[in-house]
Amino acid sequence: MTVFPSLYPEVALSDMSITERLFQGLENRPEDVAIIDGPTGRALTSAALVDQIRSLAGGLVTRGVLPGGTVAILAPNCPEYAVVFHGVAFAGGTITTLNPTYTAPEIQHQLHDAGATMLVTIPALVDLARAGMTGTAVTELVVIGGGAEDALSLDDLMGAPQAAQVRVDLDSFPVVLPYSSGTTGRPKGVMLSHRNIVTNVNQLAVPTGIERGETVIAFLPFFHIYGMTVLMNLVLGQEGRLVTMPRFDLEQFLHLIQTHAVSRLYIVPPVALALAKHPMVAQYDMSSVRFIFSGAAPLSAEVEIAVGERLGAESIQGYGMTEMSPVSHSTYRGKPRHGSSGQAVPNTECRIVEPETGRNLGPDQEGELWVRGPQVMMGYLNNAEATAATLTEDGWLKTGDLAVIDGDGYMFIRDRLKELIKYKGFAVAPAEVEAALIAHEKIIDAAVVGKPDDEAGELPIAFVVAAPDAELDGDAVMAHLEGCLSHYKHPAEVRFVDSVPKSASGKILRRFLRDELRAE
Repeated sequence: MTVFPSLYPEVALSDMSITERLFQGLENRPEDVAIIDGPTGRALTSAALVDQIRSLAGGLVTRGVLPGGTVAILAPNCPEYAVVFHGVAFAGGTITTLNPTYTAPEIQHQLHDAGATMLVTIPALVDLARAGMTGTAVTELVVIGGGAEDALSLDDLMGAPQAAQVRVDLDSFPVVLPYSSGTTGRPKGVMLSHRNIVTNVNQLAVPTGIERGETVIAFLPFFHIYGMTVLMNLVLGQEGRLVTMPRFDLEQFLHLIQTHAVSRLYIVPPVALALAKHPMVAQYDMSSVRFIFSGAAPLSAEVEIAVGERLGAESIQGYGMTEMSPVSHSTYRGKPRHGSSGQAVPNTECRIVEPETGRNLGPDQEGELWVRGPQVMMGYLNNAEATAATLTEDGWLKTGDLAVIDGDGYMFIRDRLKELIKYKGFAVAPAEVEAALIAHEKIIDAAVVGKPDDEAGELPIAFVVAAPDAELDGDAVMAHLEGCLSHYKHPAEVRFVDSVPKSASGKILRRFLRDELRAE
């Protein structure tokens, strides 16, 4: 068996919880500003952040919500997000993170599946949160900032400070349940332990080299594993400073970089393309930027080079997925190989496996990337079948991505074996969109595939078979999806066809549809 090990020394496995690891980067600099709300300038010092986390943890324990329960958060990035996340973790609870662009049915599914009993949100999302709570075990709605009738404010939950981490098993207790889109069915809860997340923070500390006081713009959402681990936990845990943005806006992003003399950028390919080409960039002082890291989807070598040259910074990328907490590969500073996702981070092993035969392959041979390491998830919540299909008995995670690893350990993503569509860094499951389409009474069949796009990475394209004599157009289809799916899951285009290509067993032959799109 050919195993590609990390080429870097192992990091010691820590016996800290993720909040204890965060405190390690906060408690020795109490007066430093740790997190700033970008739009308003509202700030929390390290000491204030620690105090609020401890007080929230104490309040949750006193109320009997924790330890052992699950709290959900439905909010955009803001300083209080870190308070809620770590207050729950410090109190021995599980936090499940919801996408604030979700519809009520999507929220309801996650709340029910995760077993949440409390939901924390912001004033603008109260009505949506209430709708999503219907029929779930959630009994308490908490609003950051307060002001909502029949709901608690976050301040109401504060209690006597929790002095120490409520003890849980660091290896077997799921501290966080982000949800990951699969190739079939609805999103699945990814069970990540304290050990998973802490290890990945420590693994990433090696190649990134974050220095005390460095400032990073956090527009990557904290509900997503990239923003959660790499920004909220890594940057703060390494004594950095975060400036939060509730959503990405290029003009505001550039303004904040200039205002806060930001030294490093954590971005996704669409933002890399904008930084490389958009004329607005020239209107701002980007001279403070020294390091650019792109993740969530592959970035072409050409764009990777172009954004680095335009900003005069080192431009690199990495690779990961929710099921790996998320990072397995990162380009090390000063060792770029453009177009590559970098080398395996410490404590991480890789294999390249021929999908059809299971045969192990060697350097420079293309196959499915398998990864093993302490950052790999515990499994999927309430889904033993999906867990068994993704994790082998000896701990290898099948990524579903086709890759090549060269003789120096650099990994290059070539294609996707699984059917997920990567739209602006978010995973769109074709089966979920197809199910929503077929729920329309005038649609009898549908297939969704990704179309390559320079800005978005991939665009979801829907091939729809309408019922005989049905009067149906693209606008009607999109109106139907409005209340079913988040906007990022909506097809960029609806094409009406006579039939969807399928195998003898009834499986959609997506490759024929992808080939049709590529031929255009």
